[in-house]
Amino acid sequence: MAGTNGKQKTARDMILSLGVIVLVGLVIYLFIPHDDSEPELKRVDYRVELLTARRAAPYPVAAPEGLPQSWKATSVRYRGDDSDSWHLGFHSPEGQYVGIEQSTEKPAVFIDEASQGAEETDVTQKIDGRTWKRYEGGRYDALVLQDTEGSTTVVTGSASFAELTRMAEALRME
Repeated sequence: MAGTNGKQKTARDMILSLGVIVLVGLVIYLFIPHDDSEPELKRVDYRVELLTARRAAPYPVAAPEGLPQSWKATSVRYRGDDSDSWHLGFHSPEGQYVGIEQSTEKPAVFIDEASQGAEETDVTQKIDGRTWKRYEGGRYDALVLQDTEGSTTVVTGSASFAELTRMAEALRME
């Protein structure tokens, strides 16, 4: 009978230890502050990169003019060694992503990458005298402009077509 008492004591000690650990974890969870909200997106100033891209790119580089402050630029890059690719990303007033992508890469490959696999539709839009094609996808939708100067411009993102159109209307190509 002496062996049974030792096993019961060991099991009781393990249960007490587990209870203490759960209690300590609960206290830590309750009293240590934690923030479950999305982090604030940092606004980037893209003027220098835009000037650099406009000097280096073999096509007129697109950037918006006259958008309200509620449109927040969040990312920018120009890669001359990667098919002269230009990227400018925004957080829209509706909280969605809108990106401006340009490149001299083969249009089919570039559009597929920029729009994350969106499919071409039969719908076109006239914006500032240019004909843009609509692409619809599971993650991103897109407006695509194929330029006669060998570049392709894609306005893409998780935003609605109304917001994508608003961005395309604000684009100035220099």
